[in-house]
Amino acid sequence: MSNTFVWVDIPVVDLDRAIAFYGAVVGRPVDKIGGPGFNFGLFKHEGNQVGGCLIEPEEGVAPSLFGPLVYIDASGRLDAAVAAVEAHGGKLLKAKHSIAPNGFRAIVADSEGNRVALHSMTA
Repeated sequence: MSNTFVWVDIPVVDLDRAIAFYGAVVGRPVDKIGGPGFNFGLFKHEGNQVGGCLIEPEEGVAPSLFGPLVYIDASGRLDAAVAAVEAHGGKLLKAKHSIAPNGFRAIVADSEGNRVALHSMTA
C-alpha cells in the first residue's frame, strides 16, 4: 500500500535553530545536508516511509500558523516532546488532548512560526 502523502517541506527562517528545535522535539537527530547553493535539514526515514525536511524557503514562501497541519510522530514520548517545545523556542498552542480513536496530540508553534501537531497513539 502506498502512502497518500509522500513528503513534507517545512519552511524555516533559521535552519540551524530549526534543526536544534526539531531534533529535541522528535528525540532524534535531524541531519543538515548541503551543497552548492542549498542547505536543508533532513528528517531520517527509510524506504517508502513518509519523509520530510526543513527548508530555507524561496521568495514568497514563509513559516505560517495557518494552512495544512503537519503531524509529527511523538510515539511513546508525547509529554517529553511537548516539554521540549518551549525549551527550544517554540510555543504550546493546544495542550495534549485525545483525538480518539486516533490517539493523542498537542498543537505547537515551532521555533520558526509554523503550526504543527505532535502525535502519539498512547498518552
